[in-house]
Amino acid sequence: MSAYDPSQEGAKTSFSDDMSYIDYLSLDPILGSQKRLSDAHDEMLFIIQHQTSELWMRLALFELDAARRNLAAGNFSSTFKMLTRVARIYDQLNSAWDVLRTMTPSEYTRFRDDLGASSGFQSHQYRLIEYVLGNRNKAMMRVHEHRPELYAMLERELSQKSLYHVALDALAAELGETFDPAIYRLDAPHQADQQVMDAWARIYQDPEGHWSLYELAEKLVDLEDYFRRWRFNHVTTVERIIGFKRGTGGTSGVAYLRKMLEVELFPELWKMRGQL
Repeated sequence: MSAYDPSQEGAKTSFSDDMSYIDYLSLDPILGSQKRLSDAHDEMLFIIQHQTSELWMRLALFELDAARRNLAAGNFSSTFKMLTRVARIYDQLNSAWDVLRTMTPSEYTRFRDDLGASSGFQSHQYRLIEYVLGNRNKAMMRVHEHRPELYAMLERELSQKSLYHVALDALAAELGETFDPAIYRLDAPHQADQQVMDAWARIYQDPEGHWSLYELAEKLVDLEDYFRRWRFNHVTTVERIIGFKRGTGGTSGVAYLRKMLEVELFPELWKMRGQL
């Protein structure tokens, strides 16, 4: 049996004058960006784990921004599609922890000192995702002051309503209510509000009569569910690899990450369940 020749079926095999797969995806700079600072074998895993996570977060931000705009315009179907995609992105990010957990404490200590003070805690994209979703802790911005363009990006986000704020606008419009303006504070984490909780409860008590808002609520819960799993997997991975040492960025490490597990992005949607 002769070797398969794709050109015989019309496949293009010469790209001296045309754009190739490598060109379209800019693979040369991407695949050339893994710069190990040690001779430790496992540093390559560590770098790629975090680089690919940042790429997935780039897509999550792209989708969340579009979801917010579509929701503000009343385009529920498009919003649902995008929120579902973000939830699945976090499912993908969760799977990545399984790969990183193949690295043992002994292997990590071989290059940990080479990281200096760098830490995932300093990811501006992760911070931006939290801000878009509504967990707006301004104290977290200080680690980005050395990059004025990133700091300005975060400031711009704090000047507009979060995705959850826009969802609350849709909720209020659906029920003909007006929420306390205090719940729309732009520069602080969203806090649970009883009026909002009662409003969501009305949606769940009559899902057929408020199907779009009912589905929106479930899409938001689904997204936060996957986001929480990502945080939990982060904690267990860090504890498995470094125990209770301080993080390279100066945080308390596992203790800090455990505090983050208590953060609720859409608190009324969770607390309301107990009053149905």
